[in-house]
Amino acid sequence: KPVFNPPKNEKKRSNFICYAMNKASEIDVARSKLNYTLLAIDPKTGNILPRFRRLNEHRACAMRAIVLAMLYYCNISSNLVEASIEKLADECGLSTFSHSGNKSITRASRLISEFLEPMGFVKCKKKKTQSTSNYIPKKIFLTPSFFMLFHISQSTINQYLSEQKKLVNNLKMKERKIFISFSDIKVISKLDEKSARNKILNALINYYTASELTKIGPQGLKKK
Repeated sequence: KPVFNPPKNEKKRSNFICYAMNKASEIDVARSKLNYTLLAIDPKTGNILPRFRRLNEHRACAMRAIVLAMLYYCNISSNLVEASIEKLADECGLSTFSHSGNKSITRASRLISEFLEPMGFVKCKKKKTQSTSNYIPKKIFLTPSFFMLFHISQSTINQYLSEQKKLVNNLKMKERKIFISFSDIKVISKLDEKSARNKILNALINYYTASELTKIGPQGLKKK
């Protein structure tokens, strides 16, 4: 049975991603009500696709694993899954090998192209390869319906993003309050006036952005 095993030594995931993964683990996403009520749409033609009432157990197991993997690698700001289908397949135990040693990721790729995308849980941006005329999924984006599988609404995601933006802005404001450290002040206090002015001038130049320096101008910088 496929199970998502996150790689070791990976950077820590955000609180929201951990929260979403816990929610997805608590609920059987393969048996979600959305799987019975949503219509499968062919992403190429827009036509409604005929489908069975429920997923077979093999695909259901694959879906449970790959949903966690997609969440783990999701950039919540862009909803982009920052992992290839091959990586998802490998880490979910969905890759298979023939007797000759050739690897196949069909179980993962078909789950995405034949179920997750037609059902509207993901969107794939496709790019033409140089070697062949075929189009293959290059990027996977999670949709609001994907998060609704485990009862996370778009408003909850927006609230998290808003809080993150405020946090980042607050950190930037705190960083901008001090442009000379206390250790630098001790050094400057022992310098002659000209050397001290040059030291402070260099600190101011590093403190402001290029566009801010342009607005301040040479005279404004001299006053500061």
